[in-house]
Amino acid sequence: MKFIPEQLDPITRTFVEAHPGGSAVVVTSRPQRVRYLVTALILLLLLKFRWDYFLFLVTAFLMFWYAAAVVFRGLAAILSWFGHGEESVSDAEVAALKDDELPVYTVFLPLYHEGNIAAKLVRNMGRLDYPKDKLEVLLLLEADDEETREALSRTGMPDYCRVLTVPDAPPKTKPRACNYGLAEAKGEFSVIYDAEDAPEPDQLKKAYAAFRRDPEKNVLCVQAKLNYFNSRYNLLTRLFTIEYSTYFDLTLPGYQLFRLPLPLGGTSNHFRTEILRKVGGWDPFNVTEDCDLGLRIYEYGYRTLLINSTTWEEANCQVGNWMRQRSRWVKGFIQTHLVHYRNPFATVRRLGYYGAFGGFLAVGGSAMMMLTNLVFWAVLLLYAGLLVHGALHGIPVADQIVGPRFDAAYEGIRIGRLSLKAWPLVYYGPGEDPFWSIFSRIFFVGSLIMFLANFIFIAIGVVACVKRKFYHLIPASFLMPFYWLLISLAAWKGFWQIFTKPFYWEKTKHGLTGDTEPHKEETA
Repeated sequence: MKFIPEQLDPITRTFVEAHPGGSAVVVTSRPQRVRYLVTALILLLLLKFRWDYFLFLVTAFLMFWYAAAVVFRGLAAILSWFGHGEESVSDAEVAALKDDELPVYTVFLPLYHEGNIAAKLVRNMGRLDYPKDKLEVLLLLEADDEETREALSRTGMPDYCRVLTVPDAPPKTKPRACNYGLAEAKGEFSVIYDAEDAPEPDQLKKAYAAFRRDPEKNVLCVQAKLNYFNSRYNLLTRLFTIEYSTYFDLTLPGYQLFRLPLPLGGTSNHFRTEILRKVGGWDPFNVTEDCDLGLRIYEYGYRTLLINSTTWEEANCQVGNWMRQRSRWVKGFIQTHLVHYRNPFATVRRLGYYGAFGGFLAVGGSAMMMLTNLVFWAVLLLYAGLLVHGALHGIPVADQIVGPRFDAAYEGIRIGRLSLKAWPLVYYGPGEDPFWSIFSRIFFVGSLIMFLANFIFIAIGVVACVKRKFYHLIPASFLMPFYWLLISLAAWKGFWQIFTKPFYWEKTKHGLTGDTEPHKEETA
């Protein structure tokens, strides 16, 4: 789908014109398409004529990024466990803030068909411990959303809440609505919340205190942690909560410590409003606008801090609803990678070698691993089945892995003319090519590391549960590989939509678990 300027509203058109090549409105540029096509042709030719080179290159590339993910996430978990990597604002520092010295704060609440939780979201905003005469809550509604508009009118909204209608124009996305809010915002600082969010009451004050520590204004964004108040609802909410606890309590603090680009969470991002306007706000065409903005903040030379405050959200409890949400997230990660890595050399000039490496690790590499996990698990299960079949027919496992030393009488699993046997992973001995013999052993060790990485990530999940005192989630941590399989399936759906409907925003339904009060998990 392509848009002509006349189709776009003025704010969206301004963003696109101000960021030529830097918006997801162009999914892939012509040089990108040529580069990907040439790469694919080379790999296909290798697969046909030198499959050994093909396996070597593809496996080496994937192993490098898997190893980098293990090292960085492992170190991040260790450092975060000891309290490093996040900006800590004490209760005493919050209490010392005087109301008359606090600036005006704008809250963006983009809504679409949220009539069932309208009263709850107004109530949650009312719980914010901030002078109401300095609080501006902008409820951003699409022009056709009469359901939410009518529900809000019945809540008796306080004076600090204001409905702002976003004109009906493409694309109908959350970041486009946020840009309309940004244009109207009166606050020196601003924050975005989702419809179901229940931020801790002192979060705005903590964010302001963190900003105040930076008089040079190098910090553009302060990210609060996200977690879920309904983790006990079912197995899916348990697994989702483990993932979020790991990401926001262990991974992101480590990324902050390593000075890597931080893909923002979709909510609870606090900004210096004027500087946010200068960097352009949100990309209206990116369906994970938070991820894109996190990289753009880094590109402009600003920083993001993570603070010790939590916003409680509702974890998706239905697989179909979860799949729609997650496929959109992965699609947005792919969009962000395509935008920021259109020209790898230009990316290195903007981010530096370290920043470009970190950006790929956090975004493009992350999406790549979500996609390839399904392939790795399928190959692993096939290989394990072939090993068992061979063992049941008298072929020692060691002889199947190190070889080839098969008994000529063993034909493996016959499917028509095809014979499936466990292929040797290690080649050595007389007659073997020394180069490939050495590399087969290196790759065998690498394969073991990739396999063991699953257990490392499970252990990190357990550590995240302990750090949050979510002890009831520890048994579910050992089921995370099944959750990763779901993520991989959603990733392939998002990947497919890059080609079919890149700007389509799949709506996530909220309020499915009832009006559960936040903070219950914290005291459980």
